Amino acid sequence: MKYTLSLAVLEDLPEMIEQEALIFGSDAWSPELMVEEVSHPLNHYLVARTEQEGAFAGYAGLRATVDSGDIQTIAVVEDHRGQGLGRTLLRALLEQARERGARDVFLEVRADNPAAIALYESEGFVTLDRRVGYYQRDGVDALVMRSTSRGLPVGSEG
Repeated sequence: MKYTLSLAVLEDLPEMIEQEALIFGSDAWSPELMVEEVSHPLNHYLVARTEQEGAFAGYAGLRATVDSGDIQTIAVVEDHRGQGLGRTLLRALLEQARERGARDVFLEVRADNPAAIALYESEGFVTLDRRVGYYQRDGVDALVMRSTSRGLPVGSEG
């Protein structure tokens, strides 16, 4: 399936908030936090929709400055998983981080999410640390991962 990515706007928030709860369950961000994230001037949020129908398929967010970036979230609607959309969103965020001059990009991922960990590792992220019980409601650890400018998309060293 083909997808189009666009900058998230406030009108996308109802679908983002709905999917946040479905995808992340007890780890879901509040609607208020979602509004803050999409509105924050240092953040870059993308929405993915199917090319044909325009159906909502996922979203992702980055906070980046000249020095470093932090991938805030990558969320793919269940019906669209396994089709490369997570990788597409990740690469788009990494490209935006590169454009902003970030030399390092960080993220936290649930230690019990092997599919996400494998995706990040395949895109050059390495594990730096483990935060025990980071996801407090479930008591699940988080892996802190980093990609340096060597792992960012081609042309990022320039």
